[in-house]
Amino acid sequence: MLVPLLVSYGQGTSFNDTASVYFQELRANTSLYKDLWNLNIYGPVLLVDPVSRKIYANLPDTAGTLELKEKIYTGQLPKSINIANTTISWNGRSWAMIMLPLPQNRQERLDLLSHELFHRSQPALGFHMSNTNNNHLDRRDGRIYLRLELEALRLALTAPTKSERYDHLANAIYFRKTRYSLFPVALSSENMMELNEGLAAYTGLMMSGRNDAETISYFEYKLTEFQKWPTFVRSFACLTTPVYGFILNLKDKTWNRQISDTTNLTSYFIRAFGLTVPVILCPDCLNKYGSEKIINEETKREEDRVK
Repeated sequence: MLVPLLVSYGQGTSFNDTASVYFQELRANTSLYKDLWNLNIYGPVLLVDPVSRKIYANLPDTAGTLELKEKIYTGQLPKSINIANTTISWNGRSWAMIMLPLPQNRQERLDLLSHELFHRSQPALGFHMSNTNNNHLDRRDGRIYLRLELEALRLALTAPTKSERYDHLANAIYFRKTRYSLFPVALSSENMMELNEGLAAYTGLMMSGRNDAETISYFEYKLTEFQKWPTFVRSFACLTTPVYGFILNLKDKTWNRQISDTTNLTSYFIRAFGLTVPVILCPDCLNKYGSEKIINEETKREEDRVK
């Protein structure tokens, strides 16, 4: 269902009605999905117009600077605060800040808002916020083995049998472990990003209201588009953890509540799926993931980068 904008988001206080609908929708949805983390992650939210810096909030600030108008708290964000989709501490509260306009599509909107509310709730859930350096994913071999992993995950999502799905998952982990052998620091740096951005993206996905078929279609589109992205350094975790997590959720809906801030997700997924990761893949196995095309494209990209 689409909730239509009553007016353009930048046009004065009349957006309050739309913001009120969005907050009511979000509050009901977080309550519906509270079992995902055994916690209702609903909390203070700031919707911010990046041009006017006007704030639309669901709760008052403790400093009393926000004004209640038509069920919404409004005010101006100080110029000293950067506007971004993030978590901030401001005027006595920890807020999930989201830039306007929000997606018109309800599923995309709930995905985004739930993603940022997870970040705000990370301390309560026992997960630290971290933004690690994954610059190896701008290198030729790092990109090749990430793209191969994601292609294996794409085929795992659409596999007609459980056996074929598990083969693709095992091969995806093979590509991941090969990447780690080439870039040993990646074992830690990628894992930290997946526990941070990856779990936030998984939370948004699972609280978006998409059914299984819609989720698979969503991933097919995202995984195909991702192959064309100019950099994977930060964005990779927004696909890897959600895809592994969604497939595992079909088997165990509580898996995410079994991990902690120190969990090695690669090892966890191997155990949880019961995978036997191959030692080496034959040329035919590599070809079904488009290895020749990926290698050629990444070799050309690297040559251009060096030039």
